[in-house]
Amino acid sequence: MTVIKKDDLIQSVADALQFISYYHPVDFIQAIHAAWEREENQAAKDAMAQILINSRMCAEGHRPICQDTGIVTIFVKVGMNVRWDLGDLSLDDAINEGVRRAYLNPDNVLRASILRDPAGKRQNTKDNTPAVIHYSIVPGDKVDITVAAKGGGSENKSKMAMLNPSDSIVDWVLKTVPTMGAGWCPPGMLGIGIGGTAEKAALLAKESLMDPVDIQELIARGPQNRVEELRIELYEKVNALGIGAQGLGGLTTVIDIKIKDYPTHAASLPVAMIPNCAATRHVHFELDGSGPAELEVPKLEDWPKLTFDASKSKRVNLDTVTPEEIASWQPGDTLLLSGTMYTGRDAAHKRMVDMFAKGEKLPVDLRGKFIYYVGPVDPVRDEVVGPAGPTTATRMDKFTETVLAETGLYGMIGKSERGPAGIAAIKNHKAVYLMAVGGAAYLVSKAIRKSRVVAFEDLGMEAIYEFVVEDMPVSVAVDVNGTSVHNTAPKIWQAKIGKIPVTA
Repeated sequence: MTVIKKDDLIQSVADALQFISYYHPVDFIQAIHAAWEREENQAAKDAMAQILINSRMCAEGHRPICQDTGIVTIFVKVGMNVRWDLGDLSLDDAINEGVRRAYLNPDNVLRASILRDPAGKRQNTKDNTPAVIHYSIVPGDKVDITVAAKGGGSENKSKMAMLNPSDSIVDWVLKTVPTMGAGWCPPGMLGIGIGGTAEKAALLAKESLMDPVDIQELIARGPQNRVEELRIELYEKVNALGIGAQGLGGLTTVIDIKIKDYPTHAASLPVAMIPNCAATRHVHFELDGSGPAELEVPKLEDWPKLTFDASKSKRVNLDTVTPEEIASWQPGDTLLLSGTMYTGRDAAHKRMVDMFAKGEKLPVDLRGKFIYYVGPVDPVRDEVVGPAGPTTATRMDKFTETVLAETGLYGMIGKSERGPAGIAAIKNHKAVYLMAVGGAAYLVSKAIRKSRVVAFEDLGMEAIYEFVVEDMPVSVAVDVNGTSVHNTAPKIWQAKIGKIPVTA
């Protein structure tokens, strides 16, 4: 009988989480590179180049691919002939100890994002525990474990529907994907679960994302069942929507469609769809009682050697920029920002708005400045700041009118699109919204020359920082007239692709 020891399990989980924090799965890198080679929209091509450059840098430097180092999800298949030697720990406790050690590793500290009391005080657990763990008991004498880390931006875009049995799954997906915006950081994968019950469909969708990227091989050999037919049909039709990398329009929105199904009630057709972003992170290993898992380290040759072409970008000095200069920027323009900016995301925005309501003065003057929606990873060794990619901007939309009116901000920097309320506020105040690439957090951090906390230090990674940056790459996503590239570009590229009629 196989005996799995406590230390082997804990070490394996900890090693796996460190591993996936800085190594993309090689099949994912190959798929993004192939998409980059095919892409015809330069803005989308540049975004994918940043993702690939960032990924190689993280592999070399052993630093997080994304500043959102995720909520941990673990699938554990336990052989029926396995015995556990965990001392006084439960299996959940041992796995969570592995999570704790991984996220507190001093050589590569990972951002703690998990909050207890989610409907109440929302207090950070400080070590990213607990994980979400799924168990199944299977024949055999080994333990099969898949470890994943899922960012909030993509997880928040998950969708679920109880369709009628006669409804079209394809129609539902094509109607639903555009409503997800770009906050899930495409290009990535869509995991789809079909059947069972509501919770089973969601679990199937999440589990399907652990499978390798193989859609091109499937297309080459041809489908052999209805699920494979669906995968190919959805892959082609979702990409024909023209959403593209980071929502900038283009040929590739998804690099694969994954589907798992399960028998369901005659009256039901549960369907769940969960996206995996450009920071796709998962690894699989087995424990057989012989010691901790050994993870195969990818070769740097597996990453393409790309450089970011800044020759067509406008250089902007944030310390001297004027409203007249900002008004000249067009949607889709690429900029290189240098100078001083401030950070602030959900908790900081809520606190600012509460202070305004009480007539209190902010501890920092934001007039004529830009605010960056980010919660950075803590720095290690000689770093100024850890990986510092943007967070989803739409979460700040409800605060934008008040913040712009009260502070005199010139603009904001974040990830993906803005919603109607955010765009209306930007237009009203002749401000601007700039987009940084989600999934390029380490690359962005290298543009940050100085960093210090200037307000709300008790909020941890959600505090307001002052950053001094040099040549930080961004795109103009919403101009002073309220024109959004995320609204216009996908329609243009959908028409170019021509497989699905453009609707007004």
